[in-house]
Amino acid sequence: MKGKVIQVIKKRTYEILKVASPDDLPSKIFDIFISILISLNVIVVILETVETLSSQYQNLFNVFELFSVVVFSVEYVLRIWSCTAEENYHNPVTGRVKFALTPFLVIDLLAILPFYLPMFITLDLRFIRALRLIRLLRVFKLARYSESLRILGNVFKKKKAELYITVFILVILLVIVSSFMYFLENEAQPKVFSSIPASMWWGMITLTTVGYGDIYPITIFGKLLGVIMALLGIGMFALPTAIIASGFTEEMQKKREKKQTCPHCGKEINP
Repeated sequence: MKGKVIQVIKKRTYEILKVASPDDLPSKIFDIFISILISLNVIVVILETVETLSSQYQNLFNVFELFSVVVFSVEYVLRIWSCTAEENYHNPVTGRVKFALTPFLVIDLLAILPFYLPMFITLDLRFIRALRLIRLLRVFKLARYSESLRILGNVFKKKKAELYITVFILVILLVIVSSFMYFLENEAQPKVFSSIPASMWWGMITLTTVGYGDIYPITIFGKLLGVIMALLGIGMFALPTAIIASGFTEEMQKKREKKQTCPHCGKEINP
């Protein structure tokens, strides 16, 4: 009897912690609460970098951080504990390990890790400061509750093959052009184009058409290659944008065409 009660509690906990279904009010309230808390955490991390605010309200920031870590830690533990209610993670050991390695749970862990690490590892102040900025990763927890971010995630997942090909082509282009630029400019600018890796900085800046102007070719053939690289960059970097845009359009089209059904009887609802 006791075991059945625990299983019921575990299942309900898992349902509440999951993204809320349309008719689950407690789960909706939890989603809203966590989303607000995450947003406030990001704002606090940003405000802490303002020296005047940090010195004046540091105690308040620390109390809020402690409260947030307690909430996120309890949430993390409850997720690990209740995940066995899901068929895919029913094994009490391997199921929990498998669940803990899912992307969202890794993000949940990273969201609280900066608070606990200094307790176990001696760190210098600069590294602790960097760890505090890692708290900004908590914003990725919003992806669990944001439909827009989930749609964007689906776009990257479905278009990953096309994006991999595009990135692969860009990397090959970067290596080839940077190598040519090294051989063309090394003699004229041995300190600037000192190696192929150093030339890759110029290649990336030129490919993206950012053009900082801190490193540039001075020979005739080097300038000619720079022009070609800039023109190629305009077209090549437009490809990933077009792929993502088309994927996003497809996802939104599917969302609009998705049939609406009644949550009670399962019949189609005519708009």
